[in-house]
Amino acid sequence: MKLLLLLAALACGPASAQTVGLSGMLGNRALLIVDGHAPKSVAPGETFEGVKVVSTSGDQAVVELGGKRVALRVGDAPASVGARGASGGGGNGKIVLTAGSGGHFMTQGAINGNTTQFMVDTGATVVSLSVADAERMRVNYKAGQPVRMSTANGTAQGWAVKLNSVRIAGVEIFEVDAVVTPQNMPFVLLGNSFLTRFQMQRDNDQMTLTRRY
Repeated sequence: MKLLLLLAALACGPASAQTVGLSGMLGNRALLIVDGHAPKSVAPGETFEGVKVVSTSGDQAVVELGGKRVALRVGDAPASVGARGASGGGGNGKIVLTAGSGGHFMTQGAINGNTTQFMVDTGATVVSLSVADAERMRVNYKAGQPVRMSTANGTAQGWAVKLNSVRIAGVEIFEVDAVVTPQNMPFVLLGNSFLTRFQMQRDNDQMTLTRRY
C-alpha cells in the first residue's frame, strides 16, 4: 500500500476556509501550519498569513484569526474559520464541497464521532490519518495490519485499519478502510475508500458527492 503525502504542494495561498494547526513549539514560539503551508515559527505578538499568536504555554497556543481567538494544542485537528466547508445532509445523501483559492477541497467532519479536518485526495487509495489523529480519535491502530508505506522521509511502517464511521455534512459512511501513518499531517486525507461510496461531480469550484450505497 502506497501513501502519497503531497503536503509540500499545499503552499497555495489563503483559502476561503482558513485553517490553522499547531505542529509544535520552539521555545515560546508556535510552529503554525496555515492553510497547509509549511510550518512557520511565530512568536507571541507576531502575525503570519493573517493569524496572530496571542500567547503560548507548554504545548498550547492561543491565536487570533478572522476576528476570533482559538486555543490550539499540538496534535489536535486544525481549527477552521470562515469555512464554506461542506453543505448537504443525511436526508438526501448528498455532500457539496467548495474549493479554496488553491483548488483544494477541505471540510470538517468526524471519524468515529470525533471532529477532524479533511482534505479530499482523489489520488489516495484509502483514508489516511496520522498516529496523533488516530490516538486522539481512539482508533486502535496497533491492532491493525502492519504495512510498509512511502512517506516524504522514505519507507516507514503504517497500519491498515477499518474506521467504524466517517461523517461529513450529516452523511455517515460505516466500515471505511484507512491507513495510519507515523508521519505528522495537518489534516486527514479523504481517500477513495470513502469517495467511491459516492458519485462525484465537479463544477468549477464545487464538488458534489451523491451517495451510491
